[in-house]
Amino acid sequence: MLKGIDARMTAELLDVLMRMGHGDEIAVVDSNFPSHATAAETVTGQLVELPGFTAPEAISLICALLPLDAFVPQGALWMQHDGQGDVPDAVHAEAIAILEAEMPEGGAVGSLERQAFYARARQGFAVVRCTENRPFGCFILRKGVIF
Repeated sequence: MLKGIDARMTAELLDVLMRMGHGDEIAVVDSNFPSHATAAETVTGQLVELPGFTAPEAISLICALLPLDAFVPQGALWMQHDGQGDVPDAVHAEAIAILEAEMPEGGAVGSLERQAFYARARQGFAVVRCTENRPFGCFILRKGVIF
């Protein structure tokens, strides 16, 4: 056990977060996402399982340790629901509230069309799968810096 780290944090997730550098991205994905196939194409090739967490809960756990990037137009992204464009579902609204509270000054949260999200997730550092069961409950977080 370590002091100051949420006891729900897994060793695998902590390892991935520590190995990430500025600008590296992780995908936090729902239970419907093609997580194994996507993770295989990432930098680490690693799928980190985070069972028992909704996507907003997983994001909150991660953002307690991971600084988000404010040096790019969007330091976090959410997957658009097919046919709805940039209109967030309930899962997105919950996560956006957490992300905006954690975002450094000048940073923002954006969205990506589903296929663009898949392509970007494949180029990321790793994939974190939670047990979110609401469709399109997927997010990309970009690591920032600590000053």
